[in-house]
Amino acid sequence: MTAPARRSWHRRLWSISTGRFGLIVVLVVVVTAAVSLIWTPFDPRQVDVPGRWTTPGWPHVLGTDASGRDILSLIMAGARTTVLVAVGAGVIATVIGIALAALGALTARWVRESVAVLVDVLIAFPVLLIAMMISSVWGGSLAVVIWSVGIGFGVNIARVTRPELRRVLHSDFVLAGRAAGLTPLQNLAIHLLPNVAPVFIVQLSWAMAVAVLAEAGLSYLGFGAPVTEPSWGLLLAELQSYITIHPLSVVWPGLAITVTVLGLNLLGDGLREATDPTLARPGGTARNARSHVPEVVA
Repeated sequence: MTAPARRSWHRRLWSISTGRFGLIVVLVVVVTAAVSLIWTPFDPRQVDVPGRWTTPGWPHVLGTDASGRDILSLIMAGARTTVLVAVGAGVIATVIGIALAALGALTARWVRESVAVLVDVLIAFPVLLIAMMISSVWGGSLAVVIWSVGIGFGVNIARVTRPELRRVLHSDFVLAGRAAGLTPLQNLAIHLLPNVAPVFIVQLSWAMAVAVLAEAGLSYLGFGAPVTEPSWGLLLAELQSYITIHPLSVVWPGLAITVTVLGLNLLGDGLREATDPTLARPGGTARNARSHVPEVVA
């Protein structure tokens, strides 16, 4: 990626409608989580039995639940859990994915083959199943969800990124870097990772989106966040018991989960297009960039 392309990627992101929508959604969720640390319309843990099942209006914009808690305040507080899980799983997946991909692309042949076998074995186990098994032993917690999703998708990132690293490894600029005396780690940071960024970003956004879904699903089943923590999955589990009586109340946490996951996926897709060097050249299109299937170098 050239220097002008690096400077203008944010402009291209904003010009892509899906990327712009995803960025706005993610920013809204992050800002909501930050604001909820210092202010919510009501205390999300405050029980007000006489005021339960208040219809949406003022002052309870989204109404109240069976305990009289303000649903908007619960959703705002639950955004903190969502951001924590998404960022935590994303960081772990990034570290594991880059480490395994580098080992599988830059080391000796026997190390590359060993890493490939390890990745194939680990990727065979569903992330949610692993999280449920760990939770049944150690108890449900956000840490279990974060580490389970982070490790699971770190392996996915490594599997997808490794062929791209191997392809770029034999490029002229990488060979020139070697001739200039760059170490393998310097070459990785300066030349290799920036050129596989589009593929990596998509996988990372997917990992963060699945982390949000995993936390909500596991919390819904009782394997995720403890009852003392605000969570969209816990709120959805509590409200679905009253879906036939108060169906509108279930819509809000479900909508929050859906829009957040959609926003993360669209942001990742937009970032891929914005950072793909193919699209920075005249005549480059998203279709042409995505139809390219890199050759896997053994």
